Amino acid sequence: MIDQIRELLDQYSKWLRDKTTLRRINEKWIEITTPHLDRHNDYVQVYCRLDPDNGLVLSDGGYIIDDLKSSGCELKTPKRQGLLRMTLNGFGVQLEGDSLIIHATPETFPLQKHNLVQAMLAVNDLFYLSQPTVTSIFIEDVTNWLELHEVRYTPRVKFTGHTGFDHLFDFVIPKSRQQPERIIKAINRPNREQAQSLVFAWLDTREVRPRDSRAYAILNDTEQDLASDVGEALKRYEIVPVPWSEREKAREELVA
Repeated sequence: MIDQIRELLDQYSKWLRDKTTLRRINEKWIEITTPHLDRHNDYVQVYCRLDPDNGLVLSDGGYIIDDLKSSGCELKTPKRQGLLRMTLNGFGVQLEGDSLIIHATPETFPLQKHNLVQAMLAVNDLFYLSQPTVTSIFIEDVTNWLELHEVRYTPRVKFTGHTGFDHLFDFVIPKSRQQPERIIKAINRPNREQAQSLVFAWLDTREVRPRDSRAYAILNDTEQDLASDVGEALKRYEIVPVPWSEREKAREELVA
């Protein structure tokens, strides 16, 4: 089983390398196009430049925050600012104006690039757009549901996986007498890309967590039906899919 998981991780790393392209923007900046998709199904792009004082600087160029604002999603409330800061802090990413920034050395570049991309995807996915104006944030809905049922949890927990990459999960419910540790990811836009990302994060993380730990994916199926292949892909790697419309079926497992 371990060899199989390592082979899958190697395949994922090869996919990342083969699907990444570079383009020079000007004398300072290089554009890195990754195979990851944002909520518009556009490829996520990061920008890199050499800083004589701070090594390498990686940035999203302000894309993520600008995109949310243009969609009517303002981040002015204290709760939303708190969610944003907590998410960025989990990956060591700074907010400079509207740009997401992280610093790296040649040695830490792979890890820091990974952290920036994951932070971009996490912030991009925090928000549930039901209308042109944002009426709610999906992770807020999940948080409120857990608290309504008095589920004990730690929010926004980062684990360093077997490969050395960091992975951010939305909730961790500690082990109890009835249930093992439960690690939860709330996915606002369940699709193949999101499923692949979570599978990699879980396979990498599982090797450094207690052997009986479980992973759950809470899937937002409010706006569109959940594709069957998403749930099946998660189950194949022992991740329990929980459609938001069927969340009560999983309540006892999470409360215990």
